[in-house]
Amino acid sequence: MTSTTEPAPFFSRSGSLFLPQPHAHSPWSTDMLHGRLLGGLLARAVEIEHGDPELQFARLTVDLFRNTGMVPVRVETGVVRQGRRIKVVDATAYADDQPVARASAVMLRRGEQPNGQVPSTPPWDMPAPDALGPAPESPLPFDVWYVDESGNPAKDLRIAGKRRAWARERHNLVDDEPMSPFVRAAMAGDFASPLANYSTTGLEFINSDYTLTLSRLPVGDLIGFESSGHISDAGVAVAECTVHDLNGPVGFCSVTAVATRPMQ
Repeated sequence: MTSTTEPAPFFSRSGSLFLPQPHAHSPWSTDMLHGRLLGGLLARAVEIEHGDPELQFARLTVDLFRNTGMVPVRVETGVVRQGRRIKVVDATAYADDQPVARASAVMLRRGEQPNGQVPSTPPWDMPAPDALGPAPESPLPFDVWYVDESGNPAKDLRIAGKRRAWARERHNLVDDEPMSPFVRAAMAGDFASPLANYSTTGLEFINSDYTLTLSRLPVGDLIGFESSGHISDAGVAVAECTVHDLNGPVGFCSVTAVATRPMQ
């Protein structure tokens, strides 16, 4: 009889603290917590404490301003503005009683779609993972499929032209909690930085933030990214990706980053 074991979550909860598990480390250092997980914890807290089914999470900005060790994390939130059509919430993550990351979320009331036609981002022609085969072996704690702009599978991000990728989480964020679409998107958003900033010699920029803008929440467990711009000078980079699910584009993710020792 074959038994299956669910992959361990990134955090276990103990009261108000989130305790990181060993695989929650950053690809930059095994002694550093992965920034995207802080984004996930911040989004989770905002959604649980302030979410509203009538409001759409339209923007999430995550500032990653302090390297965080593999230590317990807690999150505090507060409402900045509550209006009829808008709600703004801030959240801060603390480790060792110091703020290490913060987020600002904007929620907008859903309503009737206007009739006018606006030039819009088209659906992409990226093959679905089912057509690409099993996800390649990777040290990353999530499945990822890379494809170049011609639709050919690629083994890594040393791709000329636009880079495309599908990403799918393998681990829950906290204990056995199901991951919501908003939290899934918040965690995935950090991937815009390596996708858009990777060079021919490796990843030479580390992002200090990411901003996810969403017209709707992604459907399903696959989130796709297409690099749509990179500009850098004097060691400072800005970059952007279009975000997709299997049904089409859902939004954009932009990042700012600073030059650092290359990650191979």
